[in-house]
Amino acid sequence: MSAETREFQAEVQQLLHLMIHSLYSNKEIFLRELISNAADAADKLRFEAIKQPELLADEPELRVDLLFDEAAGTVTVRDNGIGMSREEVVENIGTIARSGTRKFMDALSGDQKKDSQLIGQFGVGFYSAFIVADKVTVLTRRAGTDEAVKWESDGQGKYTLEAADKAGRGTDVILHLREEEKEFANASRLKYIVSRYSEHIGLPIRMAEGDDGEFKPINQASALWTRPRNEIKDEDYQSFYQHLSHDFEPPLAWSHNRVEGNLEYTSLLYIPKRAPHDLWDREQRNGVKLYVRRVFILDHAKELLPNYLRFVRGLVDSADLPLNVSRELLQGNKVVTKIRAALVKRVLDLLEEMAKNRADDYAVFWKQFGQVLKEGIVEDADNRERIAGLLRFASTHTPDAQSVSLADYIGRMKDGQDKIYYLTGESHKAAAQSPHLEGFRKRELEVLLLSDRVDEWVVGHLNEFDGKALDSAAQGDADLADPEAKAEQERLAEQCKDVLERASKVLEGRVQAVRASVRLTESPSCLISDDAGMSRHLIKMLKEAGQDLPEAQPILEINPEHPLIQRMQSTEQDSRFADLVEIVYAQAVLAEGGQLEAPADFVRRLNQLILNNQQAEAAPTA
Repeated sequence: MSAETREFQAEVQQLLHLMIHSLYSNKEIFLRELISNAADAADKLRFEAIKQPELLADEPELRVDLLFDEAAGTVTVRDNGIGMSREEVVENIGTIARSGTRKFMDALSGDQKKDSQLIGQFGVGFYSAFIVADKVTVLTRRAGTDEAVKWESDGQGKYTLEAADKAGRGTDVILHLREEEKEFANASRLKYIVSRYSEHIGLPIRMAEGDDGEFKPINQASALWTRPRNEIKDEDYQSFYQHLSHDFEPPLAWSHNRVEGNLEYTSLLYIPKRAPHDLWDREQRNGVKLYVRRVFILDHAKELLPNYLRFVRGLVDSADLPLNVSRELLQGNKVVTKIRAALVKRVLDLLEEMAKNRADDYAVFWKQFGQVLKEGIVEDADNRERIAGLLRFASTHTPDAQSVSLADYIGRMKDGQDKIYYLTGESHKAAAQSPHLEGFRKRELEVLLLSDRVDEWVVGHLNEFDGKALDSAAQGDADLADPEAKAEQERLAEQCKDVLERASKVLEGRVQAVRASVRLTESPSCLISDDAGMSRHLIKMLKEAGQDLPEAQPILEINPEHPLIQRMQSTEQDSRFADLVEIVYAQAVLAEGGQLEAPADFVRRLNQLILNNQQAEAAPTA
C-alpha cells in the first residue's frame, strides 16, 4: 500500500482544533484514555480468541507497555491486543460517525471550554493525545494478519496512511510531545498517572526498569472485582469506576457482591453522579459489561438490567455462562434471567439506602436520573411498589423542589383523607398556578405537582401506593371528597341553575356539561375530564405525538362566586351572554395550556367586555 494523505471529517477537524487550542486542564487524562483504549483492545482479542484460539498463540500474555524517550520527547503506549486493519484505522481514527462528537463540542463553552474532564464521557478519548502532542503516530497490526499500517497526523486537518513493518499484533501510539509538555517523558510522572487512574486495570501495565531495561508491572494488574471487599478501599472503587466509565467525578454509590451456590457470579455496580450525554438517545448502547470467568464477552449487556436502570455502570462476571455466549443466547437464558432479577434488587437496595441515609446524595441522583427511574413504574410491575417509594415530586407543600416522597405525602394526610391527589401540567409553573388547586388549598389538602412528560404514563400505571389510591385533581369528582363539599356543590348548582342551562346550550357539542364548582375560589372557570376518560394533558401530548384520537369533550366548571359569572347571571341579552360564556370557556382552555380554535374571536370578545365596563363606569349617575 502506497502512502496517501487524507483529510479528517469536518467534525474531527473542529474537535482537534479544540483539543489543541482550548483544553489544558488535567492534561494527564491523555494517558488514562490511551491505556483504557489499550485495555479494550486486549478485551476484544480475548473475545475473538474464544472462536480463534490461534490469535493468542504467539503471545498469550496480554499487556500494555509504556515507553518514553526524554531526549526525543516521545511517549509510546504499546499493547498486544486486537490491533486494527487499514479500514478500521480509517473508521476509528479518521472519522467520527457518533453523535457524541457534536454534543461534546457543544458542551465546550463558557466555564467548561477548558475542561478536559469531558473527554471520556463523549467517547473521543484517542484525540486527547493532541492536548500534549504536536504529532501522533499510530503503528498497528491486526491479530491474525501480516499487514501493518502506519497512521500519522499533526492534528491540523490531515493525516497520512501507509504500509509499515511491525513484528507482532497490537497497536503502538507514539506521542511526539510539544516542547512545553516534555515533562511527561519521565518515569516518575508516568508511574504517578498510572497509579492514579489505571491501577486496577486487569492486565499488567509495564515499564522498563533497571540497567538491563527489563519490563516490569507498575500496577496491580488484577481485576478489582475478584478481590475480597475487605481488601478494597473506597479510593480503589472510585479509581476503578473512572477507568470503567471514563467519568472524572466519583460515583454516588456502589455495590460489590459475590454470589455462590447454585448460581455463581460477581457483580460490581455503580450509581453515577452525572447523567451521560446520551441518556435520552434511543440509539445509545447501554448496559453493564459482561465477563465469563474473567474473560470479557460483551461491552453493553442490555439483557442484564432493564432499560429504566440504564444509568447504572459496572460489570458482571459469571461462572455459569458458556464462553461462547452470544447476545441472542443471553435473551432467553435462565441464568441471565436470575442474574437480572438479583441485579435489579441490588440497585433498588442501593437507592433505598441512599434515600434513607444520604438525602443530599439522593437529591443529586434524582435531579440527574429521576425521569429515567420513573419509567420503571410502567416497565417493571414486579417492583412497582419499591420504585414508587423512590419517586420524588414537587407539591403544594414544597412547590420549589422535587423532594416529596409518596410516604411523606401519606404521613401528612388529613384525618379522613383516603386519596393521594396529584395534578399534571405542561410545566411546573403551569401546574403550580392551575385553577384546579384553588379548592384544595382552601381545604388545606396537599397536591403533588407533576410536570415531567413521563408522569402521565406513571400515574396511568400507578393506581395506588400503600393502600391509598392516586386521584387527579383535574378529573371527575376529586373536589367532592367529603359530604360537606358535595352539599356545597348542590347548593351552588341550584343557585345558578339558569346560567348552567343557558351556558350548556351555547357550548353544546364542545363540552359534556357545565356545572357549578367547589374547587374554584379565585378563577371563574376550569376544564376537567370525567373519571373514566384520559386527562386533558395526556390527550394533548398524544395529539402532539401524531396520535389520531376521538374528540374528548371536557366538563366546564364555573365559579358562581366570581364577578364574571355573576355578570352572566344578570345578562338577559342572548348575544352578550354567549360572548361571556365564550370568554369564560376560552379562559379555562388557556389556563391549562391549551390552544384556542379562534383566537381572534376571543380577543374581540375580551376587548368588547373591557369597553363595555369602561362605558358603564363613565356613565353619569342619576
